Amino acid sequence: MSIEIKRLFDFAYSQQETYKLEKAFNTKYNGNWVSTSSQEFLNKGNAISRGLLRLGVKPGDKIGLISSNNRTEWNIVDFGISQIGAINIPIYPTISKEDYEYIFNHAEISYCFLSDNELFEKANAVKSKVPSLKEIYIFESNEHCKNWDEILKIGEDSSNQNEVEAIKNTIKSDDLATIIYTSGTTGKPKGVMLSHGNIVSNVTDCTPIIPIKKGESVTFSFLPVCHIFERMLIYLYQYAGCSVYFAESIEKVGENIKEVKPNLMTVVPRLLEKVYDSIIAKGTELKGIKRFLFFWAVDLGLQYEPYEKNGWWYHTKLALANKLIFSKWREALGGNLEVMVSGSAPLQPRLAKVFSAAQMQVWEGYGLTETSPVISVNEYKNNGLKIGTVGKPIKNVEVKIAEDGEILVKGPNVMQGYYKDAEKTAGVMTGDFFHTGDKGEIDDEGFLKITGRKKEIFKTSGGKYIVPAFIENEMKQSRFIEQILVIGEGQKMPAALIQPNFQFLRDWAKIHHEPIPGNNEDLIANPSVIARIQLEIDKGNENFGKWEMIKRFELTPDVWGIDNGLLTPTMKPKRTEIIAKYQHLYNKIYEIK
Repeated sequence: MSIEIKRLFDFAYSQQETYKLEKAFNTKYNGNWVSTSSQEFLNKGNAISRGLLRLGVKPGDKIGLISSNNRTEWNIVDFGISQIGAINIPIYPTISKEDYEYIFNHAEISYCFLSDNELFEKANAVKSKVPSLKEIYIFESNEHCKNWDEILKIGEDSSNQNEVEAIKNTIKSDDLATIIYTSGTTGKPKGVMLSHGNIVSNVTDCTPIIPIKKGESVTFSFLPVCHIFERMLIYLYQYAGCSVYFAESIEKVGENIKEVKPNLMTVVPRLLEKVYDSIIAKGTELKGIKRFLFFWAVDLGLQYEPYEKNGWWYHTKLALANKLIFSKWREALGGNLEVMVSGSAPLQPRLAKVFSAAQMQVWEGYGLTETSPVISVNEYKNNGLKIGTVGKPIKNVEVKIAEDGEILVKGPNVMQGYYKDAEKTAGVMTGDFFHTGDKGEIDDEGFLKITGRKKEIFKTSGGKYIVPAFIENEMKQSRFIEQILVIGEGQKMPAALIQPNFQFLRDWAKIHHEPIPGNNEDLIANPSVIARIQLEIDKGNENFGKWEMIKRFELTPDVWGIDNGLLTPTMKPKRTEIIAKYQHLYNKIYEIK
């Protein structure tokens, strides 16, 4: 008898009944991959449930879950929390102590599980300021913190499993499963309330789209599992009987991919940009015919169109390029990678083209935490792939464009609301339709295209509208530009704050016999560097109207990161924080005294 999937914990039971995987979840410890079977996952998850009940955890209690890297333990605890009706509060590891304190108190977290010593120090520093927080448990070892093994030991005695089963049977699809605090570009984090049914609907509606061989496919996970995109997909992998391998860290992604040889992985555009830039950098080191063939293949890849629209002669040449050049790209990414699903930020079409030409398709999708998250996604079958769009809306999700161009969404994946904030909830809902805050259009074939972020579109003093995302995405195609923020609201012209790719800049300086100072401040002050980046800006400006062109820019000496609060956990620039930090550069551009 197959299990009907209505709640998040049903996925694990379904996997064991259908696939009985020996390597369901795989994490690397001390240089060795350790596998957890479907059955062991259930055994440990039930032990966590029993242990938490013995600690006095009740349905509706909030449990914090934080990890610096994706790992099996996170998923076991998530399962154990969900089937006793408690609420999982996943927290980004990189946020500030102030945000930890705010979220812990706002959610009234009673227990917290975290991965390592650095996170323990952060959480422990605010523990005395969180009256609801009873205890912290760690996955690794720390003599000052209780280990999660203690909960497993408490739960070894299965005499209260009947209590677990009784609670499980009371949990309904529309019960609250998780509160995810979104770290936006402004203000305090908002707690997005998602039910079991919200996320389950997204899993079951996305499963037919993702090219998975059920019970066989190997998947690779490195995007933060605290983000709903990766979390939803891990439930999907469970549902489809896929083996999941977790990256050790972002720095070891390349090494781990070669070991794991995945068929499928999720990516963000920034990762693809880095992979592409790394490949191109190696290509520039080649000499003679090898260099010629390399860039011939790249140029060919950049012309790629799906469904053989370029004709037989193009594909004859592409077959040769794949044999000579792109086969090495595939080998560097494990050799078995067929599809990468991209989300969280706009994807440059050139990346989708060149990787798809290399027989590693990139499917761009679109969604928000508030929509569990997928709203639309590209897929190759049924002519469902159009590069430059975010695909067609998935089954059971309705998308319409408001009069002002905003994308509105209705479906079973739309959140229950913002936790403890009925006013903000009401502000984003019109009937059953959720206001995404993004602007878009639907073409005559039904593909959705994002045209900008409603709140970030601004007017210059001349009354011209500027869409920063379009300009930023174009400029970031330059290998000299790591991050860019287009500014100019209410000013006479658009301008930009730019964080250069410092490593690439130093490589360029070495080749061109420019001085290479140890600090970034002196590097970006070099007139030759400024002039070279001006060429990149000029090239990007060619794609825009006169009123949209970046007229001036300033380079920043710091790397914009999550840790210093200049990027969100999904790698989007925090507009308010960046402008505040570089107010002196903003004033210099606009000659403000």
